[in-house]
Amino acid sequence: MKKRLISLFVTGLLLFAVVAFADKTLPVYKKGDSVYVCTCGDSCDCKTMANKEGKCGCGNALGKGVVSSVSKDKVAVKVDGNNLNFPAKAKYACACGDGCICGTVSQKPGKCGCGTEMKKVL
Repeated sequence: MKKRLISLFVTGLLLFAVVAFADKTLPVYKKGDSVYVCTCGDSCDCKTMANKEGKCGCGNALGKGVVSSVSKDKVAVKVDGNNLNFPAKAKYACACGDGCICGTVSQKPGKCGCGTEMKKVL
């Protein structure tokens, strides 16, 4: 009985740690930041954003824009006079690790700006 209680406690602690630290490597965008984004429009389902040039999850080149507003649920980016909306929470992110500078996040799997496959965000 005591072993079960200890293993349950350790499992709960690990689960808490995974949830608490899951988003630590994701980029945080602020108003005025320059970013590269998918320019396909609001109907596109990849919603890729990055800190450097590359291709988005749907295969098109990312366009350079400026973050115009940030809320809990969305990031608005102005590209060539158009406001494009992106979810504030990504489903996929670059898997390069802490030293990665491309900062690619997306709603679809694919490669990030540095060429590495993105990983699913917990």
